[in-house]
Amino acid sequence: MSHLDTKISELKSQGVYRILPINEGPCEAIIHLNGRDVINLSSNNYLGFANHPRLKKAAIEAINKYGVGAGAVRTIVGNMDIHEELDQVIAKFKHEEAATVFQSGFACNAGVIQAITDEHDLIISDELNHASIIDGVRLSKASRAVYKHSDMNSLEEILKSKRDQYQEVLIITDGVFSMDGDIAKLPEIVKLAKQYRAMTYVDDAHGSGVLGHSGRGTVDHFGLHGQVDFIIGTLSKAIGVVGGYVCGSEAARQWLLHRGRPLLFSTAMMPSAAAAIIEAFKMLEESTEYTDKLWDNARFFKGKLKELGFDLGKSETPITPIIIGDEAKTMAFSRKLLERGVFVSGIVFPTVQKGMGRVRCMVSALHSKEQLQKAVNIIQETAIEMHIITKKAV
Repeated sequence: MSHLDTKISELKSQGVYRILPINEGPCEAIIHLNGRDVINLSSNNYLGFANHPRLKKAAIEAINKYGVGAGAVRTIVGNMDIHEELDQVIAKFKHEEAATVFQSGFACNAGVIQAITDEHDLIISDELNHASIIDGVRLSKASRAVYKHSDMNSLEEILKSKRDQYQEVLIITDGVFSMDGDIAKLPEIVKLAKQYRAMTYVDDAHGSGVLGHSGRGTVDHFGLHGQVDFIIGTLSKAIGVVGGYVCGSEAARQWLLHRGRPLLFSTAMMPSAAAAIIEAFKMLEESTEYTDKLWDNARFFKGKLKELGFDLGKSETPITPIIIGDEAKTMAFSRKLLERGVFVSGIVFPTVQKGMGRVRCMVSALHSKEQLQKAVNIIQETAIEMHIITKKAV
């Protein structure tokens, strides 16, 4: 295994080697990380549900009723009534005909894409789509093409030149792009899909619970219900638990229950997780307070950073990247912030393109304005010391 030792040494010499941080408690605005309390700006716990008392109560009650595991895949004996209920709750919330829950968002993309395409089809994917989409496409027997990020001219050029060569064409995009925080041009994509007789597939991992009324997602944000064929979401980010789901037609659901490989070959979601997720959707149905607080905090935090001259890229959502560029400097900046009490993860190649290193700040509904202002002050002081910005404190 000496070749792996060599590769790890290369990571260290490049300044991008990392040791996994250890969180010693729940995922909150303040976490006890590596033995000390720090402001958490690195989680996907957008709405603060990961440690919410109502979700914990629902999970405990489900453990008492169902036990800790499903015991089998959904197609054998692991499909409990609580899984069926969860599918129905999600479909109703998303205003779609049907939904099917997978064990994770990654498993959802890995299972759905290969199941709905074959060797006679073409997949057209945005160049900045999530790694799980890329891997899902690789598992498919379909041909593939990539269009420039959110470039509708690039997408249409591919459709014009290739559409007639294939039986089915599937256009795949993230709803919200996780590293930049920008939103897909979904209305334009849907329009092109209709024009060229293509299917649409939106991975809304970072849109679910964030965009739309009470967090119904990117499709709701643009008022496109019934016009997107496959809507993928995660249950581990804004919902705060674990799992993924796909919404679409009842026919799509039935097909995936027969051909979605993660459903066929991996044990079903823990019943306690399903119960907690159901409770989370109940809370979103009851009130917009969680999404309202998230956006209020995001606007506050982003506004402060923009005033100080930070490059936040093209973010349109609570995802707030601070673009540094150099990979080693990015990781050094992240480490220095942690030393001073702010945990914000450094993101470098291969997660983002080389030369586009950034620290990605993730604001949540849990944060207070005081916590966010303190984080801004620490980010500012550290950035000035490292010559990332030049503006002095005001």
